[in-house]
Amino acid sequence: MGRAEASLLEKWAPTWYTEARSNIGKDGDMSDKASHIQKTLIVFKPDAVQRGIVGEILTRFERVGLKIVAMKMAEPSRDHYYAHYEEIGKMVTRRGEKAFNVTLDFMMDGPVIAVVLEGVEAVPLVRKIVGPTEPMSADMGTIRGDFSHMSFGYADAAKCGVPNLIHASGDPEEAKQEIAHWFKPEEIVSYTTVNEKFTR
Repeated sequence: MGRAEASLLEKWAPTWYTEARSNIGKDGDMSDKASHIQKTLIVFKPDAVQRGIVGEILTRFERVGLKIVAMKMAEPSRDHYYAHYEEIGKMVTRRGEKAFNVTLDFMMDGPVIAVVLEGVEAVPLVRKIVGPTEPMSADMGTIRGDFSHMSFGYADAAKCGVPNLIHASGDPEEAKQEIAHWFKPEEIVSYTTVNEKFTR
C-alpha cells in the first residue's frame, strides 16, 4: 500500500480499523493478535423470539467463526431498557424521543435473549451480518434482509416499533458498556472451540 492510499485509509477508516493497523509490526505481522479479538452484544428482540427463529439466526454467527461466551433469556424492566438505549446508546439524541418511546414499548412486548459473541473484529463483523436498522433497506443475505421487510415509513404510519429482530452493539466501546449492563463478569465463559484453528 502506497503512502497516498494509506493516508486516505487513515482518514476514512473506522476507529477500530485504524487502531488495529497500529498494531502491525514492520515485518507486516500483527504484534498483538489478541487485540483483534472482540466481544460484542446481540439481543434477540421480542419479534425474533416469538417467531421462533432465534436458532436459525444464531447459527449464522457461529458459521462465520464467532463464539458464544454468554447467553440468557430475560424480561428486562423499562428502566433497564432506558439505560441500554439512552444512557449507553444515546437514542433520544440520535433519533428523538418519539422513536425512543416506541422502541421501549416494542421491547417490553415479551422476553428477549441476550448473547455475547467473541471473535476477530466481532463488533463490525456482527453489524455486517445483521444489516442496517431499517429492514426495507437491508440487502438480501443479511439477517434483516432475509427475515424482515418493514420500512420506517410504514412503522410511522402504523405508529409501531420496527420489528427488526436483533440489536447489535455499534462499536467496541459501546459493546463493553452493553455487555457490562446485561451480564455479570462471572456469567461470561472462556473456552476454546475446535474451529479456532481456522477462524483465528
